[in-house]
Amino acid sequence: MKLYNSDRSRWIGGLAVILVIYTLFYLLFADRAFTYDIPRKLRHVIKFGTTIVVYFVGTYNLGKLEDKWMSQVWHFIHVSLLCAITAIGLYDWAFGMVGTKTKELAATMQEFLISPVLYVAMGILNKRLSSK
Repeated sequence: MKLYNSDRSRWIGGLAVILVIYTLFYLLFADRAFTYDIPRKLRHVIKFGTTIVVYFVGTYNLGKLEDKWMSQVWHFIHVSLLCAITAIGLYDWAFGMVGTKTKELAATMQEFLISPVLYVAMGILNKRLSSK
């Protein structure tokens, strides 16, 4: 499948929105000194909310493309990692602080989900597979 003009502009628009969300998340929240002054549960909600917003932006923009497999891969990766992050977060809320390694794993998964890397990789993969 070729990206037609409307599909291409929708994909680029989705990329732009994800880039803005990712940048604002780090500029206004993650890389700030006051972040650790925010209650732990509120930090969880902010991170989870950011991830959900990126998920819906990608779902909206990739779901309109002709190749439905892109949307299915997007859903599978996001839902799988969101379930893992949610399980870690619920454990943290219910039983107290999780270990450092587990916290780092959750942070890495969350960063992967909100970064534009997955969205761009799916676009490149779609273009390469469609041109053959």
